[in-house]
Amino acid sequence: MDLESLVADARQRRPEPMPPRERLYAGVSAVAFLGVVGLLGAVLPHDSSHSLAVVIVPVLLYALGTRCQFEVTTGFAVPTQLVLIPILFLAPLPLAPLLVALGYLLGRLPDFALKRAHVDRWIHCLGHAWAVVPPVLVIGLLAPGPPAARHAGVYALAVAGQFLVGAGEMVLGDRFLTGTPIRESLPAAVWSFWITLLLTPLAFMLAGAADKDPYMLLGVAPLYWLLHAFSQERKERLDAALELNQTYRGTVMVLADVVEADDDYTASHCRSVVELCGAAGHELGLGPNDLQELEIAALLHDVGKIAIPSEILNKPTHLTEEEFALMKTHTIEGQALLERVGGKLARVGEVVRSCHERWDGRGYPDGLAREEIPLAARIVFCCDAYSAMTTDRPYRRAMSPEDALDELRANAGTQFEPRVVDAVISVVENGLVAETEAYNDAVRAVLATHTPTPRLELSA
Repeated sequence: MDLESLVADARQRRPEPMPPRERLYAGVSAVAFLGVVGLLGAVLPHDSSHSLAVVIVPVLLYALGTRCQFEVTTGFAVPTQLVLIPILFLAPLPLAPLLVALGYLLGRLPDFALKRAHVDRWIHCLGHAWAVVPPVLVIGLLAPGPPAARHAGVYALAVAGQFLVGAGEMVLGDRFLTGTPIRESLPAAVWSFWITLLLTPLAFMLAGAADKDPYMLLGVAPLYWLLHAFSQERKERLDAALELNQTYRGTVMVLADVVEADDDYTASHCRSVVELCGAAGHELGLGPNDLQELEIAALLHDVGKIAIPSEILNKPTHLTEEEFALMKTHTIEGQALLERVGGKLARVGEVVRSCHERWDGRGYPDGLAREEIPLAARIVFCCDAYSAMTTDRPYRRAMSPEDALDELRANAGTQFEPRVVDAVISVVENGLVAETEAYNDAVRAVLATHTPTPRLELSA
């Protein structure tokens, strides 16, 4: 899913109770966290020259910072690094992870009270504090005491550990809960820590000032107000993008309905091509955005046929040269139709136009060859051919899957890209294409709404 889709998924999921698998993961993570905190208490000194009342100030400011939420994919980034670093120097080091978890919990209380987040998600407050463990350990062992410029290398190592553990916890959680490949979830995890890294130098400067006068930290409050304003602007832009995305999805559904109403064969054929394209795209290692565009192109690759007379579409015998020439215009008509919608569907229209271009350059309408043809169009073309060969038509019987695959092999390197042929053969022979009608309507269901996926709640 793209950014807007992931944000919509996260918004829909937060008010819901955690599914059992996520609850198990969060519970194990919380127990392990408490165990590690206990070990830190046994090996690190508890010295602090500041009173408990002084430590409460940064904890409350930490809670306030969690309200400045920048939505990023399945979670959000928060500017709490400004206060986290001072906590490391004001509080007893072994208690810092627990104080951060407490601040995070206090910051989430309004969401729980207003039912914007389900109360059983409080346990994520402990998992959120995992990233604090490396700085506590590194500073406690290598540079205990007040902040000092001579320890800059140690502090850099501490922040690197914070980043690695925090991002790793997110990536591994996503992998465990959803099976999301690391290469797909890692960019989101890195982005969620981007604000953290940018604010780190200022946070150490504040820590130096707060060590002399802890109430200097109160100057962070106006900065939080500014950052909160920026986060609200980002939220409004995402709201607009989500609304536009929903408009695109509705348009795709309407166009798909028009195709289905016009020609029963085209309807079932398009669904079959969507199914096969999705599996082949996964086999070729396409990312979420490319897969989304591929599946929409597969669903709408024949949309231009609504401009073709029905007597030609449903002719029970082979077409004449004139009729076939008219039929070939459906790719151009499809692109023109989607370009009028604009945005993402205009890009899909470019794929639709090229869905009958051949690898050797002898296709239509533009005679493109090899890499000139969009990859999505190459995939749709191959899957389209396989589906057509394995479907009964009034003028011929369907081929067996084995004969259709032999035909693809025979035309690899001329009509079809060999790499795409190999992917289609692999997913068909290995049974990676669903055999039921359920998948045929899955893309349309996704276009209509998003089914919540159990993902970890990401924050930094």
